[in-house]
Amino acid sequence: MSVWFTSDLHLRHARLVEIRGFDAKIDAHDESILDALGAAVGSGDQLWILGDVTVGGAAAEDWALRTLDEFARNRNVELHLIPGNHDSCHPMANRNSHIRQRVFLETFASVQLFARRKIAGETVLLSHFPYVGDHTAEDRGVKYRLQDQGDWLLHGHTHQDDVLEPSVHPRQIHVGWDSWRRPVHVDEIAEIIGSDASTR
Repeated sequence: MSVWFTSDLHLRHARLVEIRGFDAKIDAHDESILDALGAAVGSGDQLWILGDVTVGGAAAEDWALRTLDEFARNRNVELHLIPGNHDSCHPMANRNSHIRQRVFLETFASVQLFARRKIAGETVLLSHFPYVGDHTAEDRGVKYRLQDQGDWLLHGHTHQDDVLEPSVHPRQIHVGWDSWRRPVHVDEIAEIIGSDASTR
């Protein structure tokens, strides 16, 4: 079994499809994401999606959940979700998020606002939001962000090109689609953490 991480798939999201260079071709955008997931994630693997499966809206979200469920069943992949601000099971997106969580649990083995893993001997937190930073001038969702108490953090949300931005924060790693264009393997995360430890 291997473990993979990604975030901000934004399936069915017309505006982001254009930003990502698909000229408003939503089907082509979504197919490219599913193809990249399928090329990396194998039978028995875990895939952690750190939020923003789509941009929201019932039709887009239901399509994305059905499609990911089919993907997981066909490939025997275990899906886990750390919801983002565009997922209706996140309280920032929806005051009835507890009701929508039941729907998401039909696709995902777990749905939780954050999680904790051990990678390269270090505690690593998983959250949609970084400790600091955003793709807007102001950090949004501050009340939903984890406090920095010295742990590494895997996150999405920022849509940044760079995986690491040490000038913003030295221990947060962006696993979002806009940085990698594919899921990130746990060994790649271990390598980043290990290379940082060797420079201390």
